[in-house]
Amino acid sequence: MELDVNGARHEVTAEPRRALADVLRDDLGLTGTHLGCEHGVCGTCTVLLDGEPVRSCLVLAVQAVGHEVRTVEGLAEDDPLPGAFAEHHALQCGFCTPGFLMLLRGALDEDPTVVDDDGRLDALLASNLCRCTGYEGIRNAAKVAAPREH
Repeated sequence: MELDVNGARHEVTAEPRRALADVLRDDLGLTGTHLGCEHGVCGTCTVLLDGEPVRSCLVLAVQAVGHEVRTVEGLAEDDPLPGAFAEHHALQCGFCTPGFLMLLRGALDEDPTVVDDDGRLDALLASNLCRCTGYEGIRNAAKVAAPREH
């Protein structure tokens, strides 16, 4: 199968039952996509599929054929999110960070107003689990990284 990952085409041979997360990590060497629960609960494996955040442990690799996959390695060097995470201490152990970065990148691309103080950001962040930070730094980083023109 041919996968479009981070703007590059990759030929991959994989069984139809293999999860996208496993193909990204094991076959393409994109280990920034972490595996936590492997049940779609924790969000550490979040990637963008055609710009939408998805749990790559629940998506079969064959389902990504013909779609654009973006992993944390595919974040542009000028993307403000990683720097905002560092600046606002939004990470500690870092295990959940790639999933949060991709969740927020997808959400901010779709609707930069998600960071407004109306509860939507908290609801969004509740979909991913972090055992270290308490989420305040993640909230602050998201607000700083949101486009200013909204």
